[in-house]
Amino acid sequence: MAWATPSRERRVLKAGHSSIAVTLPKPWAEAMNLHPGDLIVFDQNDDGTLFLKPAPVPGSVPSGAPYLVQAHSFDTPGVLERLIVGAYRVGHDAIEIRTDLPLTPDRVEETVQTARGLLGVSIVAQEPTRIVLQNFVDPSKYELPQLVQRMKMILVAFIDETEEVLERHSRTRRLTTLSEEGSKVLALLVRQLFLASRDWSLARRIGSPDPRQLLEWRVVVHALEELADLFNETLTVLNDNRSKLAGTEVTLIELLPRLKEHLKEVVDALMRPSLDRACEVYQDSINLWRASTEAADRLKGLARKNGVYRATVALGRGASCLSVLAEMAIDRAVSTGHETVMVEAA
Repeated sequence: MAWATPSRERRVLKAGHSSIAVTLPKPWAEAMNLHPGDLIVFDQNDDGTLFLKPAPVPGSVPSGAPYLVQAHSFDTPGVLERLIVGAYRVGHDAIEIRTDLPLTPDRVEETVQTARGLLGVSIVAQEPTRIVLQNFVDPSKYELPQLVQRMKMILVAFIDETEEVLERHSRTRRLTTLSEEGSKVLALLVRQLFLASRDWSLARRIGSPDPRQLLEWRVVVHALEELADLFNETLTVLNDNRSKLAGTEVTLIELLPRLKEHLKEVVDALMRPSLDRACEVYQDSINLWRASTEAADRLKGLARKNGVYRATVALGRGASCLSVLAEMAIDRAVSTGHETVMVEAA
């Protein structure tokens, strides 16, 4: 779906005595916040095509300038990590940390670990009072559907590991790896959305041809973040209580395959919009949420000490997140087609 489907053809107009001109599509001009008198810069490609974009605003920070984080000192654990992650997520390529007092070994290690947890980020300069991090990811190489599919695979792996813990009563060694990988993909997803919101040509290249779709993508990413947290919580709780299950895990063992299959179906409905399929998946989401709620009710008082009840509640909340994604699948199907679906009366 294009920006209000503007015509791709423009008639060349005479401008003054010896100049010619063409008009710009109104939706694009509005998206770029262009007004009469604003400047446009362009580059000519080898094939004769032109690349247009608004000229930089006078006084704005050059795109190559690092994002500067400066303080007298950083003493509180976690602050540096959050600042770096935040700068990465909103699209900064270079991040410079400066302090008056030398960074302690703990803060240096925190910075190093944070860089490792972000896809494409490396430390390129390190001094006692200064650290520079640089992102080397080309945003045009990571499409939104591709990243969502990667996140789906990580979530499915969480469920697989949870099933293993329940069936074998043994600790999984993949919890930390899956958590870190999920955090990397989610941070990159958020970064891509921020960058796409400022560059519509990038938005089209990474899978969001209509700027309005970026709002939908943000809802999708938020639901995926919530699912990752819930699946992480579930696996952590069962990992810690693997030797105390005492047969109470049967309900969860029955619920997990259904949850895994539904996760795949919901993501597929999101990526391949079909109104008929989206409605079916949405109904399945409701049924799964009810099943998980009933399972939690049956476990009340029986499995509170070994974590099974808590894990079941978390998975029920996960089913609720999947229903949100199913709603988004319906919205996308409605916006991209003209199907008529016969819905049975309740």
